[in-house]
Amino acid sequence: MSVPFQSAAIIGAGLMGRLMAVTLAQAGCKVALYEAGSPEAEGAAARVAAAMLAPLAESAVAPVSVVRMGHYGLSRWPELLAPLAKPVFFQREGTLVLWHRQDAAEAARLERVLAHTGTQVPELAPMQTLAGADIAALEPSLGQRFAKGLFLPGEGQLDNRALLASLLATLQASANVTLHWQSPHVPEDFSPGAPGQPDWVIDCRGLGARPQWRALRGVRGEVIRVHAPEVALQRPTRLVHPRYPLYIAPKPDHLFVIGATEIESDDMSPASVRSTLELLSAAYAVHSGFAEARIVEIATQCRPTLPDNLPAIRQPQARVLQINGLYRHGFMIAPALLDTAMELLVHGRSALAQGFGMATTTSDDA
Repeated sequence: MSVPFQSAAIIGAGLMGRLMAVTLAQAGCKVALYEAGSPEAEGAAARVAAAMLAPLAESAVAPVSVVRMGHYGLSRWPELLAPLAKPVFFQREGTLVLWHRQDAAEAARLERVLAHTGTQVPELAPMQTLAGADIAALEPSLGQRFAKGLFLPGEGQLDNRALLASLLATLQASANVTLHWQSPHVPEDFSPGAPGQPDWVIDCRGLGARPQWRALRGVRGEVIRVHAPEVALQRPTRLVHPRYPLYIAPKPDHLFVIGATEIESDDMSPASVRSTLELLSAAYAVHSGFAEARIVEIATQCRPTLPDNLPAIRQPQARVLQINGLYRHGFMIAPALLDTAMELLVHGRSALAQGFGMATTTSDDA
């Protein structure tokens, strides 16, 4: 897609900032990317994530609009990954949902929710119910530990940190991109469209944009990374629980990302003993091989979230675009947000946004 302007300043080099910078540079636009932190994206919510692409599974907590964005992203991600400078782990082996017998009632409720989603978004691959033998066939290392389960075909995941690194390498290799690290900026620092200024300013700062987008809040998440050579899960696995739906996402080289917690807080302090014990105990209940796993990292981060928990793109003034509110669904919905933003930049309107039911506002209604 070509763009009808020559230059853009992008503020924030997390997931959306890097995707926007790469896409605009590929379209021939001169891009200046400004980031308050370092190239390692240590302050980005995208760095502390499982990067699961699971629209049907997420419909347990997400509305249909987000499910549609996630379904769109499943087919779009391979296209976005193909031209990058370094390979990125990506798979679509489906999602396995398991539960212990005492949580059967909660599992039945979840199954009803997912079935209803299937009627609302029929383009999703149909959910499958599994008996114990079916689970063992999908994941032999689990044996007969679980009597029943659900399988959500076609869902996927990628390696979030490999993606951030590959986007960075792609930007570093582009003649159309200049990178500015330890360089905090706000949209008001620019006069887009004026002589010597970028044609557009695109704000992708996440929670860093709270002074300009006051409705933003932080939702805390805690994630544990472990190295578990004795565990051989082939796909993301979710454990139904009445209080916290645990997920285990297998990455290359026997690295596993374990998470569940979601706390209405912008507290960035280390993970609590209680949540760490719960996550590790639940993982061990899925596969006993986690007992000998080595803890690589226990990380916390706050996700940028708007009051309705939905993403939004707004234009507070001419030639300034703000993208925010990715909440817990960042990697799943990022391609939809990227392509919607590109349509807005090129055409001034977005058919994709209408199809997704995504909020896109101007200075008159922001």
